[in-house]
Amino acid sequence: MSTFEAVVRHKIIAILRGLSDQEADAVVEALADGGIRLVEATLNTAGALGMIHRWREKYDAGLYVGAGTVLNVEMAKDAAAAGAQFMISPNFDPKVVEYGIKQGIDVYPGVMTPTEIVNAWNAGAKAVKIFPSATLGLNYIKEIRAPLDSIPMIATGGVTLANFPDFLQAGVTAVGLGSSLADKQAIREGRFDRIAESARAFVRAAEGQG
Repeated sequence: MSTFEAVVRHKIIAILRGLSDQEADAVVEALADGGIRLVEATLNTAGALGMIHRWREKYDAGLYVGAGTVLNVEMAKDAAAAGAQFMISPNFDPKVVEYGIKQGIDVYPGVMTPTEIVNAWNAGAKAVKIFPSATLGLNYIKEIRAPLDSIPMIATGGVTLANFPDFLQAGVTAVGLGSSLADKQAIREGRFDRIAESARAFVRAAEGQG
């Protein structure tokens, strides 16, 4: 299964940002136990490249591991060297998309306006990240999906277990989940069982079972 096929099938990309190596490893293990199949380490997290490398080795085909906050080609090259299977950005840099295509790595650039969405799609992105979804809101996504429904979109920001089905109903291909999936208090308390259960709840919602 290709990375994009996994995005379409599983509909959830877990975002890990600002965690220590030990915390991040424990969170990823809990997420994997809960059924999450796509995870990203953001490159503005200390040690992110090492995390990507470790997770690729440990989970092999069990997880799709990507790099987040890939702002330029230099960062994209570092992510690729670490083994990233996909790259996600808060911005759209056509050079990053071009590099990803040459390397056979999906790039999902961050976009907001219809013009940015179409430009990223025309540049070769297989999907675009609507950012910041928390500020733009669900109604914005519904509006832009009307004329641009042929372009796969990933909503990042503002997605909770309660409104996750609404985003799927609006037509997004997948969502990016951070603290709503891996609660910071649970991490501080070492309650990784709670994170695994949260993952199971989101997976059930993605499958339309609860």
